[in-house]
Amino acid sequence: MPGNLTIESLKTLASEGQIDTVLVCMVDMQGRLMGKRFHVRNFIDSAHAETHCCNYLLATDLEMATPDGYASTSWHAGYGDYALHPDLTTLRLVPWLEGTAMVLCDVLDHHTHQPVAHSPREVLKRQIERLAAMGLTAMMASELEFFLFEQSYENIRKGGFHDLVPISGYNEDYHILQTTKEEVVMRPLRNHLFAAGIPVENSKGEAEAGQEELNIRYASALDCADHHTIAKHATKEIAWQKGHAASFLPKWHHTRVGSSAHIHMSLWRGELPAFFDPSAQWGMSDLMRQFMAGIIEYAPEYTVFLAPYINSYKRFMKGTFAPTKAVWSVDNRTAGFRLCGDGTRAVRVECRIGGSDLNPYLAQAALLAAGIKGIENGMALAPPAIGDVYQDGAARQIPTTLREATGTLRNSAMLREAMGDAVINHYVRCAEWEQEEFDRVVTDWEIARGFERA
Repeated sequence: MPGNLTIESLKTLASEGQIDTVLVCMVDMQGRLMGKRFHVRNFIDSAHAETHCCNYLLATDLEMATPDGYASTSWHAGYGDYALHPDLTTLRLVPWLEGTAMVLCDVLDHHTHQPVAHSPREVLKRQIERLAAMGLTAMMASELEFFLFEQSYENIRKGGFHDLVPISGYNEDYHILQTTKEEVVMRPLRNHLFAAGIPVENSKGEAEAGQEELNIRYASALDCADHHTIAKHATKEIAWQKGHAASFLPKWHHTRVGSSAHIHMSLWRGELPAFFDPSAQWGMSDLMRQFMAGIIEYAPEYTVFLAPYINSYKRFMKGTFAPTKAVWSVDNRTAGFRLCGDGTRAVRVECRIGGSDLNPYLAQAALLAAGIKGIENGMALAPPAIGDVYQDGAARQIPTTLREATGTLRNSAMLREAMGDAVINHYVRCAEWEQEEFDRVVTDWEIARGFERA
């Protein structure tokens, strides 16, 4: 579902005094919204066509540092501009902010006005275009898991991120009583997102104290990524408005279950589900089998796009519903890939590897690239795994550290072919920097363990 405003309807709302601010946003490498707040009149008069930003926004980290080693920009190159081109199909209301609308932008080279290849939205668009040339459309949905905390962001920060207290005191998986207590955040989140044109289906308690899940209806791949990004942003803002903090950190405590971002996917030819063959076992068409064989075969190579940070890999522990093996199964949550809706037109594959910190554009693009390769090569799908996959010693392990995953990304011929060397080199450098930043830090664990006893 695209946005729910047009330039004409925005003009009407502006003249009536209902909208005075437009958020003009791009998506950065970390999947965050970055941009400017425009007075609505300036946006209508000129900024709806183009504005600009510093090109370091696609060569930075979570701390907004300026790492070296990027080919796209640097201190030596002077950190110039990108052009931001608003995608007016994404123009929408932002009901949780008074008098505000939002639009997402494509990122263009300031001089050539060509798309910036390593911009997350462009990375996904390239794979969508490859599918279109095959007569196929990807339909996708992602699940957003996160934790709500009693304290506000400000209080947690001032307390040094210690003594974090979840908003509930016990596992609330599907729990109606406990989630009623959290409706102060979750009800406005659902309703505001729906009013913003994002087709929210439901929210539920997840399998830990204070853990939530937000589910949004499936959509075309680009819309799905847009929905995910805006919903994640809205979750943080609405929690903040209510005096609470929401965190998408995959593993905030070693004794707590982690947070994921499962991605469901299927391919369609026009109005027909290309994954569905009513005469085949589980309703899986040959095309679906080839696609699944590709995403399983290349899973170790694109793990960085599913788990981009040091903390991401702390989530991968047996018995936590965070899968560690690149195999598939029929409705079995211990496998990295789960067949859902078997035997029906809704047959699809769910990737369960990704954490809540993933960038949905990059994750979806990598999955599609691997699936396309499976189709192009007519790859054969192995039989499904059965039972507790955590205990399957023959099943192939995904990378268990960011360092290992960075190596598999660097050496991926498939992704280099699908996305281009420059894009892969860019995100390899992003992962390398994250590792370098962690390696130079002395952690609380090291000090407590060895201060006296070492």
